[in-house]
Amino acid sequence: MLSTLRNTGVLARAASAGQRRFLSIHEYQSMNLLNAYGIPTPKSIAAKSPQEAFDVAKNFGRDRLVIKAQVLAGGRGKGKFDTGLQGGVQMVDSPQQAKEYAGKMIGSKLITKQTGAGGRICNAVMLAERREPAHEYYVAVLNDRTTQGVVLVTSAQGGMNIEEVAAKDPSAIITTPINFEKGLSKAEALEVAKKLGFSNEDTQSQAANIFINLYKIFKEKDATQIEINPMALAKDGEVLCMDAKFGFDDNAEFRQKDVFALRDISQEEPSEVEAQKANLNFIKLDGSIGCLVNGAGLAMATMDVLALHGGNPANFLDVGGGATPETVKKAFEILLADPKVKSIFINIFGGIMRCDYIAEGVIKATRELGLSIPLVVRLKGTKEEEAKQMIKESGLKIIAFDELDDAAERAVQLAA
Repeated sequence: MLSTLRNTGVLARAASAGQRRFLSIHEYQSMNLLNAYGIPTPKSIAAKSPQEAFDVAKNFGRDRLVIKAQVLAGGRGKGKFDTGLQGGVQMVDSPQQAKEYAGKMIGSKLITKQTGAGGRICNAVMLAERREPAHEYYVAVLNDRTTQGVVLVTSAQGGMNIEEVAAKDPSAIITTPINFEKGLSKAEALEVAKKLGFSNEDTQSQAANIFINLYKIFKEKDATQIEINPMALAKDGEVLCMDAKFGFDDNAEFRQKDVFALRDISQEEPSEVEAQKANLNFIKLDGSIGCLVNGAGLAMATMDVLALHGGNPANFLDVGGGATPETVKKAFEILLADPKVKSIFINIFGGIMRCDYIAEGVIKATRELGLSIPLVVRLKGTKEEEAKQMIKESGLKIIAFDELDDAAERAVQLAA
């Protein structure tokens, strides 16, 4: 169940993807959303330039602040900027220091364990007041496959990797099912607060109210997960959400316009953004074999067969059942934009999708884009014979196969 918290595996992404991954928003946007539901957080303000960071710090009302790079990736504190600055989270004690750090962060790429070697651009920073925690907790609201419902996941061991906590001490994780319609009652929320070790009625009530309101956000905003790590009991007795990560269901975009207006495409892989515009289900990988397949299951199986023969796919690409020749051409453009791609493997099973449509798109793309890398094609199913005839009559150098194993093996050889 806890693996749901960070759904970053390639196959998990591919299996759950619609047109793109679940929407994530920046920390400062998450803080604003929490505050809108009456959930207390440290005071925080975003800045998009060094001068703006200076002005924010100057007018903040206190000197001791923390500045955080706004990048959609975990591990920011231990990350490193391509400018050489170590750490995407820094303590500042003056407006000038805030300006200097912002100048080193904004416009630079932060490299963390989640971004890969290329890093991710930082376009904004968040300045927040420093609040000293007496104790840190972990809180999450998410969908749980085991109970087939929503659960509140909490732990008194916050501020650290929750998967590691669960592995070392499963009893440290408290899982509370939530009635989808009724939500979390005050009595249920208070019981969780007591289990976490909040010792008096005031802090128990504060924590309970946070749990209740987190579920309200989850339901009303069509969230897929909310993760607070840490929620802290400050030394002054106030219970605060110190950090927040949200995920939202792409299928709810039509009724969550305000949330989806927060999307920052600069934090996404450009090829994935381009694919989404063409209704292509695309995820960029690090291999050298471009893949074009119909159906997520067949696409993943194709990737497995390529790996079995010693190859590495350059992408996951499902053109779906409604692809047109124009869609196929666009898919080719996206594949060819990746300089790592040394061969292309097309694997189509024609059920709803007609093989002759794919063949028409392949021929059109090959001619118009001046394809120079090897192209291996396997077409089976609806209009299969017509498609094979079209490819044969095209006179183009397209290598056709009937068997998946043979086709995959050849695609791997050609990419070597």
